[in-house]
Amino acid sequence: MGTVKTRIASSLGPERAREIYCEIAESVFRQARRVPTVTLRFSPDDAHAEIRSWCDSPSWFFIGQGDGDMGARLVGAFDDMFRLGAERVVLVGTDSPEITTRDFSDAFAALHHADLVLGPAADGGYWLVGLRKPQPALFSGIRWSSSSVLENTLAVARSLSLSVQQLRVLHDIDTAEDWDRYQERKGKA
Repeated sequence: MGTVKTRIASSLGPERAREIYCEIAESVFRQARRVPTVTLRFSPDDAHAEIRSWCDSPSWFFIGQGDGDMGARLVGAFDDMFRLGAERVVLVGTDSPEITTRDFSDAFAALHHADLVLGPAADGGYWLVGLRKPQPALFSGIRWSSSSVLENTLAVARSLSLSVQQLRVLHDIDTAEDWDRYQERKGKA
């Protein structure tokens, strides 16, 4: 315990952070169940049985994320999926509970004409990234977990001459304050 949502855990405690993480992840999983092919990548890599028992969707594949920083793990995920024959790959994290099935559809549709699709996060990162082919250089030199992730990624995309489509802005849940604001938005929905 205490390995998820560490910024939330610092103010609300590890048990509450785990509960919040589970609620957010389950929201994302509910929407992803409507996507035809899903591979759930998890960490730590030896948590397969635990993850499978938590999110048992018979058509999903389960693979550990592997080692390295966020960039290395993204490169690995894209490489694995393209090596298996995928023509378009969309990756999402479990930080944005407001992701909808429509967001997945919009991302895959955008990849018919764009090289790269990004779902910008209000905090300066992104909640979704999709590609039509591997682009390992896209994830190099990015200051992960900073407010400049999206800006840095767009700069690298320009340097690689990639066409880019951005989706709607969503909010990540990284802090107790983010969680409170999300709860307020849910109350107004």
